[in-house]
Amino acid sequence: MRTILTGSSLKGLALACVTLCSAVASVAFAEPSPELIAYGKTLVEAGDCAGCHTADPAKPFAGGKPIATPFGAIYAPNLTPDRDTGIGAWTDADFVRAVRTGIAPDGSNYYPAFPYPYFTKMTKDDTLAIRAYLGTLASVASRNKPPELRWPFGYRGLMRVWNAMYFKPGLYEPDQSKSAAWNRGGYLVTGLGHCGACHTPKNYFGADKSAQAFSGSELGDWYAPRLDGAARTGLLSWSAEDIAEYLQSGRNARSHAGGPMAEVIVNSTSKMSDADVRAIAVYLKSLPSARRETIVTPPVEPEMKAGQAVYAKLCIACHEADGSGAPRIYPPLPGNALLQSINPSSTLRVILDGAHTVTTPRAPNTGEMPGYAKQLSNEEIAAVTNYIRNSWGNAGPLVTPAQVAKARKSE
Repeated sequence: MRTILTGSSLKGLALACVTLCSAVASVAFAEPSPELIAYGKTLVEAGDCAGCHTADPAKPFAGGKPIATPFGAIYAPNLTPDRDTGIGAWTDADFVRAVRTGIAPDGSNYYPAFPYPYFTKMTKDDTLAIRAYLGTLASVASRNKPPELRWPFGYRGLMRVWNAMYFKPGLYEPDQSKSAAWNRGGYLVTGLGHCGACHTPKNYFGADKSAQAFSGSELGDWYAPRLDGAARTGLLSWSAEDIAEYLQSGRNARSHAGGPMAEVIVNSTSKMSDADVRAIAVYLKSLPSARRETIVTPPVEPEMKAGQAVYAKLCIACHEADGSGAPRIYPPLPGNALLQSINPSSTLRVILDGAHTVTTPRAPNTGEMPGYAKQLSNEEIAAVTNYIRNSWGNAGPLVTPAQVAKARKSE
């Protein structure tokens, strides 16, 4: 049976096609909803994207900030919607592939300073929510800077080999035997939050030593402490409430945040929801100790006396004779996990440069500790460091004057 289309029916069919195509186009190019954008903003904060991608506070997410690595400097790229120098011309598929596999729209490989080995665990919906929020930012023309890496690490083709050896793409897999909070915490810690990027030790090629996950790692002039359940230098003595308070306010009854972690708290964790921070705490509290504590030989008596003399002169007014300090104002020293870490870099940075207590909405009061780089010699700083690391039940490996001198040079 043949159907004959008249002129009027052809016009009707054409109109129907136009209407259908318009509807499809409106769906395909629909603006993201305010709810999706708001959700994307929470994810961007949880991932602390601004921490790396903002060099100039007046130009947020415009890139240009150098990321120091053992192989040289890598500059964070522009994430604003600028079509020439940012991500404005990217498709959704481009963005998802970049975030979750480390491959740029032109097919080149990113370096793992961009934490795609962690972001690969994110869902596609969360990845696109991040893109939706980034699309609302002010467009900034800021060309990406090429990395400054030692030979031969500047050859991006080597990343194909690195990925084949160390990159395991794939979504976060929930553990059905665990609670919803534990799984949410695992998703944030091992994925979006990329905590292991700082707190997991690296091998010679910059890949995670996965068997020692969250057991502490050097971070430039600082040391990112253990997040596992080690008794002396980890979080065994911390409660989930301690961890949550620290992440939300930058301090608790056991410690204060300093260095890079202070920036993470100000820009990221202090802005996260109570439920997400609690989930992170639940997950971290479940981590077993990934490696043995270091066996410590205590300082000899003359070294301890020399350190005690410095402590009595400069430290006792705030930290008290017994090291108890004033919790949440002056951090206590007995049992302080970071203070006893195998690597003393963070302690030396604080003694040399001083410390400024970060302010957050939950803890707006400030606190200051002066730096003693000009006032104390290398020998005196080594002595007082060994004293506080080995008094009141503490046990920390000995620090030498040569280590203090090296820390001075990195200023």
